[in-house]
Amino acid sequence: MNSAADQPGDLLPVLPGQRLARGVARLLAGLGHAALPEFVPTGGLRVDVISVSPKGEIWVVECKSCRADFVSDRKWQGYLEFCDRFFWAVDADFPEELLPAGSGLIRADSWGGELIRMAPETRLAGARRTRLLRDIARVSTARLLALTDPMGISGAAS
Repeated sequence: MNSAADQPGDLLPVLPGQRLARGVARLLAGLGHAALPEFVPTGGLRVDVISVSPKGEIWVVECKSCRADFVSDRKWQGYLEFCDRFFWAVDADFPEELLPAGSGLIRADSWGGELIRMAPETRLAGARRTRLLRDIARVSTARLLALTDPMGISGAAS
């Protein structure tokens, strides 16, 4: 994994958490997932990356760029009810002993990631899964359409 400074022409994510999210999305895509960054599963919550696996599992990945980022996060436990598996994504310098046991672990940077520990599975209820899959599809479609016609989308959620 390279640092962002290795690629001077890179104009994509600039914040450390965004860099981690991009690496996570690349890892997940390589595993056959459909990953979506910055998704709002319900009011007041925004997950860093939500992903649908080839089996239809919903994964949530929370990216933490440093100790202070982790310590200040008071919302992460609310994400557990919106996924089958929950992961932390951190860089190589993050003190992993801070992370709660019983969750998955991904080590990432701007360019990719590595699945270090698989998260335990907690299956979502059918109605919640259906709503999440619908919302993920709607948000993903709106974002894709905005890329091809930024002036043509009105009232679409992103």
